[in-house]
Amino acid sequence: MSAPRARGARRVERLCHATGVLLVLSGLAHLVVFAVDGGPWDGPVSWRKPVTFGVSFGVTLIAVAWVTSYLRVGPRLRTLLLVVFAADCVVEVGGITVQAWRGVPSHLDMETPFDTAVSMTLAVGGGVLVVLLTVFAAVSFRHRPSGPAGMDLAVRSGFAVLLVALASGAAMIARGVVLTRTGHQEAAYHSTAPLKPLHGVSLHAVLVLPALAWLLSRTPWSEPLRRRILYTAIGSYVTAVIGAGVRAALVY
Repeated sequence: MSAPRARGARRVERLCHATGVLLVLSGLAHLVVFAVDGGPWDGPVSWRKPVTFGVSFGVTLIAVAWVTSYLRVGPRLRTLLLVVFAADCVVEVGGITVQAWRGVPSHLDMETPFDTAVSMTLAVGGGVLVVLLTVFAAVSFRHRPSGPAGMDLAVRSGFAVLLVALASGAAMIARGVVLTRTGHQEAAYHSTAPLKPLHGVSLHAVLVLPALAWLLSRTPWSEPLRRRILYTAIGSYVTAVIGAGVRAALVY
């Protein structure tokens, strides 16, 4: 990579890392708000949403910015995709946070024009996230990722599991929108519950598995042993995702 392109890659990574940290801090700040203000933790209107979405989006943004550095993708395309991804993360967390402070649901709320605009923006933003992360996943399988031994397997496995999170998230939004449009607002709010564990478990494989591969590469252990540990971790993660998927199918 040429020097100017390398500097550009570092700048976008710093941007994503800084933005991710701010999103995480926003989530943790709302945990303090919850401790002071109280109220329910579950349900469509709660402080849980800005907490969990802020932390989750922040961690995911940092993870994707790091993991994509191992992908064999053009630096300009990667920079563009990461900038859009970072902006989308801010929009998603911002919309959820605004609605939490207004005391109304952030998703599937069509009560007023403003609520409808926020809800549709979050839905469209979710679609953008699906497209961006699917592109990164496709790149990881088209060209073998670089990095230390085992990183290629970890990155591909992480993105493969992440696709499950994207599919479950899209399913939640789709079903909720259908129920809302047909006049079943309360049912729409509760329809996402069965898929939340599956979505949550599979969402962060793209960080956990590559991070494990990176840590293993720093040990003095033999490569066969490191690979066995990585295979075991991937198998355990996939088992957890399958378990959450079976539970969701039974409850859904």
